[in-house]
Amino acid sequence: MKARSTIAAAALLLAACGQQDNASRAPTREIKVRSAEQDQLHTLDAMNLAIALKRAIYGAGYFCKRITDAGFVGTYKNLDTWMARCSEGRDWAVFAGPDGSAQVRDCKDVPGTGLP
Repeated sequence: MKARSTIAAAALLLAACGQQDNASRAPTREIKVRSAEQDQLHTLDAMNLAIALKRAIYGAGYFCKRITDAGFVGTYKNLDTWMARCSEGRDWAVFAGPDGSAQVRDCKDVPGTGLP
């Protein structure tokens, strides 16, 4: 009889395991990691922003003769999203990461990736 009550008590404890009162949980906060490079892009004038975005485009192995329009689009997770329009008619999305990296995508390819 004692073995049955011990097994029953153990089963009840296991069933309750992992269940916490949601009211006692502290709200979770999203952690934002940023780099100095991300912050510096926001302080650049139009000419220097065009230079920075053009370097990212060239660094990714693409070509852009001249940037005619550029600007900040928004933030996606820890990436700052920038747009650059080249004189050849191509639009580029440049994602600046918190590690100082830049990912470059043709804007027409971005909707299929799940990125903004």
